[in-house]
Amino acid sequence: MKAVVIGGGSWGTGFSRLLADRGFAVTLATRSGEDAARIRASGHNPRYLSQVDLSDVTATSIAEAPTAAADLIVIALPSRAFAAVARVLPERVPVLSLTKGLDPDSGERLSTLLGGRPIAVLSGPTFAEEVASGLPAAVVVASADAGLARGLQESLNSEVFRVYLNGDLIGVELCAAAKNVIALAAGACDGAGAGDNAKAALITRGLAEMARLGAAAGADPDTFSGLAGMGDLIATCWHPSGRNRRAGELIARGATAAEAIARIGQVVEGLTTAPLLRDLARRLGVELPITESVCSVLEGRPLAELAAALMGRAPTDE
Repeated sequence: MKAVVIGGGSWGTGFSRLLADRGFAVTLATRSGEDAARIRASGHNPRYLSQVDLSDVTATSIAEAPTAAADLIVIALPSRAFAAVARVLPERVPVLSLTKGLDPDSGERLSTLLGGRPIAVLSGPTFAEEVASGLPAAVVVASADAGLARGLQESLNSEVFRVYLNGDLIGVELCAAAKNVIALAAGACDGAGAGDNAKAALITRGLAEMARLGAAAGADPDTFSGLAGMGDLIATCWHPSGRNRRAGELIARGATAAEAIARIGQVVEGLTTAPLLRDLARRLGVELPITESVCSVLEGRPLAELAAALMGRAPTDE
């Protein structure tokens, strides 16, 4: 099968390696022709996961990617770049989205931008460097197209990459977006020296917050206790190199959001997603106190003041 992976960042690079290992003929499409030329010349991506062997992967620019001839298109782009690419994809080719976020312009789930073509979403605790190194991982593939989901499961599943199916596309996409916002708050706990008790409580209440939003949006509550929800949330909130956790930590120590992004050197999706998630929750009439607090900190309210406000809320049932 021919697969085109659009996006030459860490996850696009790592997933290209995974697809090639599973027997796909892979084209990795990067944003610039210069990046693609460097990959072709060296067999490695010099900017991301430079240790990963890409000698059996074809590299090209996004503009020149052979999407019309592909059997599968994989999108591994930041959410802000998703819509522009979605508009020009061929309608007949199935799309697998790896992007975790919401559309910055509309606040909608990203799969809604892909029209009537076959669509699937892959999510779960998947740090790209670990997947590319062959360390074990488990994910879910969600799609309204059962045949597409089953085909992807059969194609991708291996002894080190276990693939489960989930029919709840809404829930899986909301989990992928919301967990990054909770990870910002978890990182702020680290940066403020609040301790593991506070961080564990915040993650637990963050999961409840995510599930509450999902229920209002029509998702399956069980999705939030699975790999796309609890699994990805744990990894994102605790992994030392997690971009969203790290950004929250830096902001708690006095950095601005822009300074945190500059120090991390990669996209921090939670910073884009937080206000979108807050606005979605308000439209649905759902209370998201942690997400609201993250947005308030990003808008300049002191972190200590927000922490006191969260802890000082009226006691209630769990």
